[in-house]
Amino acid sequence: MTAARKRPSPQEGFFWKTKTLEQMSAAEWESLCDGCARCCLEKLECEDTGRIYFTHIACRLLDPDGCGCKDYANRTDKLADCVRLTPDNVRTLSWLPPSCAYKLVAEGRDLYWWHPLVSGDPGTVHEAGVSVRGRVEGQEGEISVEELEDHIVSWPALLPRQAKLKKRPA
Repeated sequence: MTAARKRPSPQEGFFWKTKTLEQMSAAEWESLCDGCARCCLEKLECEDTGRIYFTHIACRLLDPDGCGCKDYANRTDKLADCVRLTPDNVRTLSWLPPSCAYKLVAEGRDLYWWHPLVSGDPGTVHEAGVSVRGRVEGQEGEISVEELEDHIVSWPALLPRQAKLKKRPA
């Protein structure tokens, strides 16, 4: 029996296809972040099942319009629960969204058309409807922990239809 032939990737030759996560420079690693900010949403974990539930409540350091951290360099010092992504933990974190480039690269998959490394434009992540821009309903500290259950949403764990396309819509 012959193994299924791997389809050629149009992204062959780019650093995310030629290097492992561990081999990437700090600049390459940082450039993998697409700027969607889905990982910066507050999440709840069911104690019984371990299932992760996203909310539309953002970390207090997130700029919800720019989809970036207001103090990226010091975020883990300011927030005890801020997780710094590493090559080891991106392979095991169950709450990374399915579109996360770190996760895709770790699995040997291509980046989507809207990823800034592919499109050359940091705005395509917003154009494709992948980012949290316009979808955040509050920030950590404005909503009590007890009320977070009232803010559970499914969209951060899903990929919008236009984002799944092979190339940018005309």
